[in-house]
Amino acid sequence: MSCPWDREQTHASLLRYLLEEAYEAAETIEADDMPALREEIGDVLFQVLFHARIASERTAADGGFTIDDVADTLAAKLIRRHPHVFGGVSVASAGDVEVNWEEIKKAERSQKAAETGSGPPSVLDGVVFGQPALSLAAQLQRRAARAGFPTALPPTGGEASAAEELGDDLFRIVARAAAAGIDPEVQLRSAAKRYADLLRSWERSDPPTTADPD
Repeated sequence: MSCPWDREQTHASLLRYLLEEAYEAAETIEADDMPALREEIGDVLFQVLFHARIASERTAADGGFTIDDVADTLAAKLIRRHPHVFGGVSVASAGDVEVNWEEIKKAERSQKAAETGSGPPSVLDGVVFGQPALSLAAQLQRRAARAGFPTALPPTGGEASAAEELGDDLFRIVARAAAAGIDPEVQLRSAAKRYADLLRSWERSDPPTTADPD
């Protein structure tokens, strides 16, 4: 890499940019701004290329890989998970595709557990606990429902704090959203944007006399 700043970057130092670019792309989709989306997904693609470039400086034995390796891994995964396209499996609906998808991923988790010796596979394998809390709760509940586990939290033993009760209430709201076929993360973002519009309108019509230190 010829750029001094680029040469100093690592996967860890670029993490915040990867997240920022993904959220910026999401915002253009929510705004239905196609020209901006074209630019923002280009920025996301640049992050993919940058990480692959950094990884290529390591040996394969040390976990290194190239952008071609990334593409090959993705292609193999898509072929494996689409036997109705690349194999002899027949499906009648999108629902059948989802059922097959889950069975294939379940088999992949079992194989990975056997190869790594990490113990029996879990429905929680692959869940990213660093994602936004509403999305995390929704994903956990989806995994639980597929496994036949109750999606509701049991009553908190003893006296629950106000904070714990609020957390339980939010978790139940996520379950209600799932039952209604609603993505809670998307809807909360939509509500936040509507609130921001109201706040901007209030600022224009009746400007505050003091600035909020927050």
